[in-house]
Amino acid sequence: MKQYIGDGMLLITAIIWGSGFVVTDIALKYFTAYQVMAGRFVLATILLTVLFGYKFKKFTKAVVRKGAILGTFLYLGFALQTIGLQYTTPSKNAFLTAVNVVIVPIIAYLIYKRRIDRFEMLGSFIAIVGIGLLSMQSSMRINIGDALSLGCAIAFAFNIFYTNLFVQKEDTISLTIVQFITASLLSVVSVFIQGDIPPTIEGEGMYSILYLAVFSTTIAYLTQNRALQFTTATKASIILSTESFFGMVLSVLFLHEVLTGRMIMGAMLIMMAILIAEIKPSFKKHTLKKSA
Repeated sequence: MKQYIGDGMLLITAIIWGSGFVVTDIALKYFTAYQVMAGRFVLATILLTVLFGYKFKKFTKAVVRKGAILGTFLYLGFALQTIGLQYTTPSKNAFLTAVNVVIVPIIAYLIYKRRIDRFEMLGSFIAIVGIGLLSMQSSMRINIGDALSLGCAIAFAFNIFYTNLFVQKEDTISLTIVQFITASLLSVVSVFIQGDIPPTIEGEGMYSILYLAVFSTTIAYLTQNRALQFTTATKASIILSTESFFGMVLSVLFLHEVLTGRMIMGAMLIMMAILIAEIKPSFKKHTLKKSA
C-alpha cells in the first residue's frame, strides 16, 4: 500500500512540475532565468524555515552533509538547464533533460552495483522515446547547448538517486531544508556574479515566482522526497517523466500550443512506460506462482 501511496505522491509532483512550465514561461517575461532560480529557492527556504524551524535543532552532521549534496545537484541541474537553453531549442532542452530517466539505473549499477531491473529499464527507454516524440520538434544536431542539457540530466539523475538513498535513513524534511538552503546560496551567488539584481519587481512576475516557490519547489520536493522512501529511484524517474506530458496538456490549455498526433503518441508511450513499471511486481508474483 505504501508503494502505491508513494507512486501517487510522485504523480502529484509531476503534475505540479508540469504546471511549472506554464508559470515559468510567464515569470521569464519579467525576470532572467537566474533571478527566477534564486527567487524560488530563497522563498521556498523561508517558507520551510517558518513551517519547520524546529527541525534545525535536530540537524546532524549527516543531514547537513547529505542535504548539501542534494542541494548542489539540484542547483547544478537547474543552472545547466538554464545555460543550455541559451544555446539550444526548448524542445531539445526538455528532451535531453528527461534523459535522466535512463541515467538513474545506470548510476545505481556503476556506483552500487545494483542489478538493472529489465522491466524498469524497458520502461525507461519507452519513456525516453515518448518524451522525444513529445518534445523534439527540431534538428537532431548536437551543439554546446545540447551537451549542457545532457549535463543537466545527469545532475537531476544524481539528485533523484541520492535522494532515494538518503531518505531511507535521514529525516525527509530536514534533508529538504538543507537542500534548499544550499541551492539558495548557490543561486544568489550566481545572481550577484551575473549582475542580475532586478531594479524593480512587477506584480505578475512576483506572483509567478511565488507559485514556483510554494508549489513547484516546496510542496513538490517535499512530496517527492517523502515518496522516494517507498519506491525505487528508477521507477520514480519514470513516473516523474510524466512532467512533460502534463506540461504539454497545460501548455495547450493555457498557452494555446498546437496539439499534434506526434505529441499524443509520445504521451501514450510515457503512460505505457509507467504501466510497465507498475505491473512489474504483480507480474513477478504471477511468474513465481506458476514456477512453484
